[in-house]
Amino acid sequence: MLCKRLIPCLDVKDGRVVKGVRFVELRDAGDPVAAALAYDAQGADELVFLDITASHEGRATMLDVVRRTAEGIYMPLTVGGGIRSLEDIRTLLRAGADKVSLNTAALERPGLVSEAARAFGSQCIVVAIDALRGAAEGEPAVAGRGVAEGEPAVAGRGVAEGEPAVAGRGVAEGEPSEYKREASGGTTSWQVFTHGGRRPTGRDAVEWAREVEKLGAGEILLTSMDRDGTGAGYDLALTRAVAEAVSVPVIASGGVGRLEHLREGLVEGRADAALVASLFHFGQHTVPEAKRYLDEHGVPVRLAP
Repeated sequence: MLCKRLIPCLDVKDGRVVKGVRFVELRDAGDPVAAALAYDAQGADELVFLDITASHEGRATMLDVVRRTAEGIYMPLTVGGGIRSLEDIRTLLRAGADKVSLNTAALERPGLVSEAARAFGSQCIVVAIDALRGAAEGEPAVAGRGVAEGEPAVAGRGVAEGEPAVAGRGVAEGEPSEYKREASGGTTSWQVFTHGGRRPTGRDAVEWAREVEKLGAGEILLTSMDRDGTGAGYDLALTRAVAEAVSVPVIASGGVGRLEHLREGLVEGRADAALVASLFHFGQHTVPEAKRYLDEHGVPVRLAP
């Protein structure tokens, strides 16, 4: 059986690691190069570096930070944010990235995924999917999310003063932080968002995952926008739905608050790897602690010699 992977994620804005809740309310989590070196020393299996505002701001990924990060570590490095062309991919690979993560550009021009897979190999191409638990079929894309009329997406997440933090995101009344494991009745759907979670696409996350696999993506980085930064655990229904729909590896992302959540995402969610941010960034647990926990609970992981 293949070992499951633990992958710290460095969300970088203005040259600093940040972490928020549902893609907003960002707080500083340190220097990306120092964080990368620390995770490498702890025995992380891989590292993901996401320039979280590059696409929204229409600029390239911060190459200097990527280069300095890559120079100091030995584990595989995936870089995403602001990648729009084969030349962008080539530049990042030359700067030291082992893989690139496509999100906004892939949705705007799906052919980029197949072109990149042909040029560099599917093993280099990760497609990131930011998914929001959704609207029933035929319901407006961001209905109930408090977005003002004419506002383009989920800017500011539009929650009215005094409204529960996640109202409108499929949470039962009076259920402000924990989420239902499954939808009550009907078919659960998840909509794909781009530009760092700012713009709804109208695309179904599971169908998009199937499409990018056909286009040549070698891996899928799947983030639940509902769970991101909440500590409530992965959206297991979303993770399992995508993992069962594709044959390429799926990285679960969004919501880890306890070590138990890692096991849930990898076993119940059937993910191949777990992306982790807050749990590690703020000292709640270390990579070795997480791996020991998983090993003790029957999840195959690569342990330090």
